[in-house]
Amino acid sequence: MYPRAEQITPRTARAAKILLIDDEQRVLRFVSRGLRAEGYTVDSADNGTDGLRMALTGAYDLIILDLLMPGMDGSTVLRRIVRKLPSQQVIIVSCLTETATKVSCLETGAGDYLAKPFSLEELLARVQAHLRVLARSRTVTTLEAGRIKLDMVRREADSGSGPVPLAEREFLLLCELMRHAGQTVSKERLLSSVWQYDFDSGSNVVDVYVGRLRAKLGAGAITTVRGKGYQIDGG
Repeated sequence: MYPRAEQITPRTARAAKILLIDDEQRVLRFVSRGLRAEGYTVDSADNGTDGLRMALTGAYDLIILDLLMPGMDGSTVLRRIVRKLPSQQVIIVSCLTETATKVSCLETGAGDYLAKPFSLEELLARVQAHLRVLARSRTVTTLEAGRIKLDMVRREADSGSGPVPLAEREFLLLCELMRHAGQTVSKERLLSSVWQYDFDSGSNVVDVYVGRLRAKLGAGAITTVRGKGYQIDGG
């Protein structure tokens, strides 16, 4: 059961613009009220087609997206958002709880995945966490490690062949490695800090994203330290 939005005590929050896409009117009302009570500006759409149009034109700080919708489903909406806006922050909320579905969405470019039914308190905590990351990326404009330069505003990386755009998880993963340049960062730490999500110990999601970064920045951009993790040269 979802608690009544009126039971949530408003807190001071950083102003942000959020888009909610869900075909369940009850969820739209409940979540919209809770977010507005926190001081956020909230727009909503009850279908994937309208939601996608708004997502691509509305300049949102964060999008909260359901998967199971008639017509254009959430997975399609997510893929099209990421294709056009690779740095867009998206939280998936869905009654689908299979690990494969969660991993697929996160690998596509979603920043988080929350199973329904959920508590408003937990959703708000995740929203605030994502907005903190966004605020930090806007404060620090550039990171440099070795031959790699990362534009924190444009979310573009340059290893010497020109800037390339990064999807959200690619950006966050590269940030974490560059902030610890010269050090080996374990898979467990990367899963916790970048995905903020508990994966099965056998998950290869970190390896997949490291592979994507190497494809964009060069095979030698990230070093595998066998049995320990990954490292970016700090020199």
